[in-house]
Amino acid sequence: MTNKRQMISAGLGGVASTAADMSVLALLVEGAHLSVPVAAFLASMFGAIVNFTLNKYVAFKDKTPVSAEQLGRFAGVALATAGLMAFGMKLVAVRMGVPYMLAKVLCAASIFVIWTYPAQRRLVFARLQPQPA
Repeated sequence: MTNKRQMISAGLGGVASTAADMSVLALLVEGAHLSVPVAAFLASMFGAIVNFTLNKYVAFKDKTPVSAEQLGRFAGVALATAGLMAFGMKLVAVRMGVPYMLAKVLCAASIFVIWTYPAQRRLVFARLQPQPA
């Protein structure tokens, strides 16, 4: 692990964004009666907004202005994350019958370690390397 503080901060940001995500998930499943995979996708996108803000300014301490390019990279990572979450929720909650909130925690933790943190570190918040003079 190259930067322990960064990963812990990103993990805590992930916990906060997952809490926001899970709140929306519960509202969409219980209140709006959407299917779990659709609700998981939409809630994941909401959590992504929280996640971007916390990661940019806290975990990765990125002080550069938000750019369309960075937002585009983040959107790509967030869409892939949401797709993985919808697939994972379909598998774990729907097919395996795990309660959807527990399934969300299990899927979120797995996807964070395997995809989200590495992709954000390498693609979205990568520090520009100085070019040799």
